[in-house]
Parts: sequence; structure tokens; C-alpha cells
Amino acid sequence: MATSLDSSTVTRWLTRAAWAIPILLVGLSVHQVWSGLALRDTLQRGTPAEAEITEVFSSDRAEIKYDYVSLRIPMDDGTVITRERMSLPHTLIGVVEDRETIDVRVQPGASQEVVITEIANTQWRIALLNAGMSLVLGLLVAGGLAWWSRTLRTEGDPSTRGVDTPDPSHPARQVSS
Repeated sequence: MATSLDSSTVTRWLTRAAWAIPILLVGLSVHQVWSGLALRDTLQRGTPAEAEITEVFSSDRAEIKYDYVSLRIPMDDGTVITRERMSLPHTLIGVVEDRETIDVRVQPGASQEVVITEIANTQWRIALLNAGMSLVLGLLVAGGLAWWSRTLRTEGDPSTRGVDTPDPSHPARQVSS
């Protein structure tokens, strides 16, 4: 039979473990800001080039959202850059379908070396919007957890609050023998 101390200890442990959720959401927000700024940087500072589209994959199934394009990019200095399976949002794959070439910006050594010129503005804005949503959700969850932690500290575990004896008419307050 579990005592109220055991229940309270487990509740506090779970509450502490739940702090991983807002931490992960804020971390995701930071990653999305970094990704969005990397996309924008390559768009603004990258070298313009024309890429040959070697493969396009677009799933028409609603539950599968993994769409990609493979590119072969001949540069002015004679080098050729290839990008295999560059992921694209399902809503933006139509820009590359039914085309043989597309304009890109290339910035070798950058965290995002190749961006498709037509959709890069949309992609970096989507990343920043994702960052904002993750940050807001992370702050909301953190606020809720802070409130819950304070409630546990000041008022105790609500599952045991005010329960001194078992109540045979209440299913949650039965005591097994």
C-alpha cells in the first residue's frame, strides 16, 4: 500500500521531470531562429547560380510530408556542387515540379550552403514563425509548471489534501487491505 508521502514524492519528481518540456521547446525555438537566420544569410550573401534539378519527390499522401529535391549546381569556377534529397515543405514543392532548372544561391562553408531563391524568403520566415510559436508554448508550459510547483509547495498534493480516512463511497479513496 502506498503512503501519502510516497505519492507526494512521486508527484514532485514528475513535476520536476516535466520541466524538460519547456526546456526542449525553448531549445527548439533557438534552433529555429538559427536555421532561419542561416537561410536568410545564404539568400542575401550567397553566389547566384542555376541548378539542374536531377530528382523531385513529392508524396500525394496526406500523412506523408517528406518531399525533397536533388540538385546539381555548376559553379562559375568549374566546380560542381550536388545536393541530394534537399527537404522542402510539402506546400512549397510545387515550385520545383515540372522544371529542369531553378535559380539558387550558394554560400560554401555556411551552415545552409544552398537555398532555392524563389522559396528561401518563405522558408526563413516559416522558421522564425516556428521559433515564435515554440517560444510562446514553452513559456506557457513553464508558467503552468511554475504555478503547479508553487501549489504543491504551499498546499500539498491535491490527491491527498484533506483525506484522513478512506471513503467507501468514493472510488478514488478506497483502501485495499
